[in-house]
Amino acid sequence: MKRINTVDAVGKILCHDITQIIPGVNKGPVFKKGHVIREEDIPVLLSVGKDQIFILENDENMVHENDAANILAGLCGKENIDWSEPSEGKIELRAAIDGLFLVDNEKLQIVNSFGEMMIATRASGFLVKKGDKLAGTRIIPLVIEKEKMDKVVSLVGSEPIMKVVPLKKKNYGLVTTGNEVFYGRIKDAFTPILESKLKVFGCEMKEHVILNDDHEKITAAIKEMLSRGLDMVICTGGMSVDPDDRTPLAIKNSGVDIVTYGAPVLPGAMFLVSYTKDNRPVLGLPGCVMYAKRTIFDLLLPRILADVKINKEYMSSLGNGGLCLNCDVCTFPNCGFGKRGM
Repeated sequence: MKRINTVDAVGKILCHDITQIIPGVNKGPVFKKGHVIREEDIPVLLSVGKDQIFILENDENMVHENDAANILAGLCGKENIDWSEPSEGKIELRAAIDGLFLVDNEKLQIVNSFGEMMIATRASGFLVKKGDKLAGTRIIPLVIEKEKMDKVVSLVGSEPIMKVVPLKKKNYGLVTTGNEVFYGRIKDAFTPILESKLKVFGCEMKEHVILNDDHEKITAAIKEMLSRGLDMVICTGGMSVDPDDRTPLAIKNSGVDIVTYGAPVLPGAMFLVSYTKDNRPVLGLPGCVMYAKRTIFDLLLPRILADVKINKEYMSSLGNGGLCLNCDVCTFPNCGFGKRGM
């Protein structure tokens, strides 16, 4: 790369985009990288403040901003992700499908700690629609050392920083527990709410039983539903720590692996997540799912339907951002609930 006076640049090749800003009208490149400068281009270049410009010179030790931006986008990945064309060292990434957007935060931090390069993303762990903006990459200088780009590629490795995972339309069984519902003392208000939440994602309830607080009967119902090949079993009621709340015990006795009983999220602290040996989820939902606008179930359901297995580390990370403020007008997911901070 070489800098020369603009008036002497006729016939030379631009090594970067030249941006023109017309307030309220336009902001974008008036000339693109690789443009061969003509006599009539000189007044335009001078009008955007370019008394001197950079022209291309071969330097195998440096990478141009647009080429480096392509490298960063490559680190982000292409799994259900569309890229824009590079411009002024920037590439925009958008969702190619509807699905769950996931970001490897450790790898993202590796890139952003290098300096002279950056990737900014929307929050990981939330649903996106096809065409939604996911991230932007940017190379800060006009050219960057090839050695630096090679090093960041090596550190990030072959697995992409981000991806969009499609959701699956699961069938499920529902076990409603509690003497108060079983004996008809109160109406079952939980089931219609749960059905409506899952119907949004195309899920279908195949079986539903209402049982009293006999943990052996609850265990038997869970096992029966799993034996019939249902994708998921959900239990409601009896999830607190009262002595007569037996649902957690019943789930444990069904032979599943308990990931966690309890979560650092409000509403939703008494949530239970477990998996069968073949990774089918068996969930215990606290009563808040029935009456609160948004709960831990809203945070975890997209992961469950995308078959992204929930582990203890992820659950423990939810505390920062895990408090729903129960706003008068709910704007979830366009709020801080579930968005893990630093």
